[in-house]
Amino acid sequence: MVPYTHKLPALDIVQSKIYTLETLRKPLIVWRFFGKRIVFTNGCFDIIHRGHIDYLAKASDLGGSLVVGINSDASVKRQGKSAARPLQDEQTRAMILASLHFVSGVIIFDEDTPKDLIEFVSPDVLVKGADYDANEKDPSSKKYIVGSDYVKANGGEVKTIEFLEGFSTTAIEKKIKEMQ
Repeated sequence: MVPYTHKLPALDIVQSKIYTLETLRKPLIVWRFFGKRIVFTNGCFDIIHRGHIDYLAKASDLGGSLVVGINSDASVKRQGKSAARPLQDEQTRAMILASLHFVSGVIIFDEDTPKDLIEFVSPDVLVKGADYDANEKDPSSKKYIVGSDYVKANGGEVKTIEFLEGFSTTAIEKKIKEMQ
């Protein structure tokens, strides 16, 4: 018997996990058909660090398919982070996230919030860090989770995950500046 030797190049697998709205439709249908709970989270994910890995792995554990929305470069700039942010362009950030085995898909969004994207994905579980409050109902509150009302109204869950203490992109950026 001849062993099966054909496999997709690793880079092709990674790139195939980066979606647009149009290309994400089919995987969402397939994942739902096979009964996978779809989990959604979002963020900038500028410099991937241990805290991000911990957070994303825990988010992935809440369902069968983890979709990560990342802010476009322009969207990051509008958030008012430091002038140098994002440190890595959106395609690089998407590729790094897509290379994680527990991330099923990555999609870049250009809006200031992922509200429209959340409604498009219609996740079973919406996840944010514990600096947000899954029960906050006031959209003007900094603790409000955008899209939570939509997810709950459609029978989904909204969860928060504690951050791993001592890990943040801001802290890494500060440390690098201090070294100069």
